[in-house]
Amino acid sequence: MNERTPWQGWRQRDGESAALPAAKGAGSRRPFGGTWWGKAWIGALERQAQLDPNRLGRGRSYARRGSVLEVEVEPGVVRASVQGSRVTPYQVTVKIRAFDDAEWDAVLDVVSAQIGRVAALLDGELPPELVDDAQAAGLELLPDAGEVRTDCNCPDFAVPCKHSAAVCYLIADALDEDPFELLLLRGKQKDELLSALRARRSVGGEPQALKPQPVGVLAKAAFQRMPGPVPMPVRPLNQPGAPTAVQVLEPPRQSGVDGKDLVALATDAARRAWELAAGDGDGGLRLTRDQDLARRAAALFGTPGLADLAHRSGLTARRLTSWAVAWREGGAGGLAAATDHPVEIDPSALAEGLEALDGVIEGNRITADRAQLRLGPDGLWYLFTKQFSDWMLSAPPSPDPAELFGRP
Repeated sequence: MNERTPWQGWRQRDGESAALPAAKGAGSRRPFGGTWWGKAWIGALERQAQLDPNRLGRGRSYARRGSVLEVEVEPGVVRASVQGSRVTPYQVTVKIRAFDDAEWDAVLDVVSAQIGRVAALLDGELPPELVDDAQAAGLELLPDAGEVRTDCNCPDFAVPCKHSAAVCYLIADALDEDPFELLLLRGKQKDELLSALRARRSVGGEPQALKPQPVGVLAKAAFQRMPGPVPMPVRPLNQPGAPTAVQVLEPPRQSGVDGKDLVALATDAARRAWELAAGDGDGGLRLTRDQDLARRAAALFGTPGLADLAHRSGLTARRLTSWAVAWREGGAGGLAAATDHPVEIDPSALAEGLEALDGVIEGNRITADRAQLRLGPDGLWYLFTKQFSDWMLSAPPSPDPAELFGRP
């Protein structure tokens, strides 16, 4: 069997390889990210893995022992083969956003503003002021945690998995060796970048002046200004929309998440966002877990989805059905009336209820045969009727219990 040499360098799409270190110190416990910008890359990786950091140690081991076999880069994406536990290597991609032409124009302005910056890059240094000036122009040369996106065809659904982490650690080695690799990840090859920088220099050899960037308004000056009319918000549509249909990969089987459930949640979120925009309530942001469950069940009332929701939430279908009816008829107050136990109150508070329904008093409840009045903590009366062995809210609440029986 031919032995494959690990990590021989970036293989660019044109077939040429840039000079990158082999897996230096393979097998040792050497650190990754020796430069300040390499450490920034590692920091972004580790912040991304905060929810599941136990893959990082395995990833470092894979990187040190030479398990990363082949690496290919094109603007914004790194592709690699990583030898794992199975015979066939896993395929890994690491993506960050490549700058567009307008953004690269701003970056070139920043780099060419001082001749020493190009010299520092050629000497393998990334000047901090270059990164700061790019940031002032609205561009982040170093990606943050949200920009480093990894994907691997292994069965592990952690982000990142150990194979992706191994590639990311070796990317830090590449950045340490040559900061031009960072610019390559952002979309420009070294020769292309140097050619563009030479074109920007004047005939006399002086660098072009850095284009002024908008600095906004100082907070103190903005505060001292006379307040103008508050702009009217955009009027929402007459009804909530639906999420745009996009083709997405099904969630990993081990995650226990169903793609249809994600679509249902997105649709529900769109409706709640519309409610907020239209001023029709608070979008359910202040609901408790049981209240939100009852709200969702009310939307599924009369469909097979209610039984499935009951199973997932650990409730019986009959109980969740009663919650759904209570929410549909009375909202949060109806659910409280349906789920709370009888509470002791001043008997005089039940006088109106007794006139409407002559029955037995138990706490805040009056029961006669298959009808029951409940006085809620909101001061409203709720009429329940017995269906089989369950009490179900049968009408919207009213401050006058006689109205619940159709009496004036």
